[in-house]
Amino acid sequence: MKAIRFTQLATLAVLATFGGAATASAQSKTFTISWWGYNGEKMNANIIEPFKKICGCDIVFETGNNADRLNKLKLRDGKGVDVIYLSDSFSQLGIEQGLFREIDPAKIPNLSEIYELGRTPQGKYGPAYTIGRVGLVYDAAKVNPPIASWGDLWRPDLKSAVSLPGITTTAGPMAVIQAGKHAGVDPYADTEKTFKAIEALKPNVVKNYNTGSELVNLISTGEVRVAMAQDFTLTSMQAAVKTMTWAKLKEGDIATVNTINISKGTENLDLAYKFIDFILSKDVQQKEAEQGVDAPINTKVVLTPEQAKIWTYGAEQVGSLSLISYSKMNAAKTEWIDQWNEVFGK
Repeated sequence: MKAIRFTQLATLAVLATFGGAATASAQSKTFTISWWGYNGEKMNANIIEPFKKICGCDIVFETGNNADRLNKLKLRDGKGVDVIYLSDSFSQLGIEQGLFREIDPAKIPNLSEIYELGRTPQGKYGPAYTIGRVGLVYDAAKVNPPIASWGDLWRPDLKSAVSLPGITTTAGPMAVIQAGKHAGVDPYADTEKTFKAIEALKPNVVKNYNTGSELVNLISTGEVRVAMAQDFTLTSMQAAVKTMTWAKLKEGDIATVNTINISKGTENLDLAYKFIDFILSKDVQQKEAEQGVDAPINTKVVLTPEQAKIWTYGAEQVGSLSLISYSKMNAAKTEWIDQWNEVFGK
């Protein structure tokens, strides 16, 4: 297998972090991981070095964002990496493009230890290795009664108080799904009534945000009292405004998962299964959660309330989540973007 081409600073960072592990020796196999490239030191300590002892292999990386890495894999027809980390919307694209192998659950014993929601989130393909959620946050000091339903976004007392994620962000299309539910229709089948609901919501929306930092700024200045957000932004929001609260919605929150898949062109299929099984193990999941890397999806992980507060964690919380169909969402997204821009561009 050819050595992976790293890009500029990412190359130097990975090589520095992993002590030259990106140079494969002639005597051992080379196992190639495609991932984002953050938390390098923690990943090295918690995953890479321990797994190298298990596999007796060299490990190299391909780093970058979801879109870039998936596109590279597509251009290589599923070859060049053994496993690939992706967020759920992008792994669905990879499935539709035929870039991954179907998973044999019998070869991943630790699969039985993770929350059922994460075992086959996209059919017969790779499992989730971490879990998050999209829900509503509000300033408990300024919003009364408390936010208790997705439908509360349309409350008249919230005029010019709400921020929604931009339609091209991870959570943006989920706002469309909730609008369809509010209108009592299938958002994929009846976009007219769905976007009438979004039009009705518009007076409450101060601004659509595109990054977590942008949302935190809107909250810190008092421009926004209610927002649709991903859970990883809560800590930053509470640092800015202590009374920001994650709403307990009667319908539950929306699950977001990061997945790991085996590329169809892997040259190390057995190692790929061993690696996935390893990262799902209780020991690895415990360390990653304690150190603030990823939310645990292994049900045997035990965290203190302080450790757990930044994560989607525990059977009750995970049990209230719903998965969305990314195959339907990806197919509808272009039309939704156009209609969303028409509403908010006026």
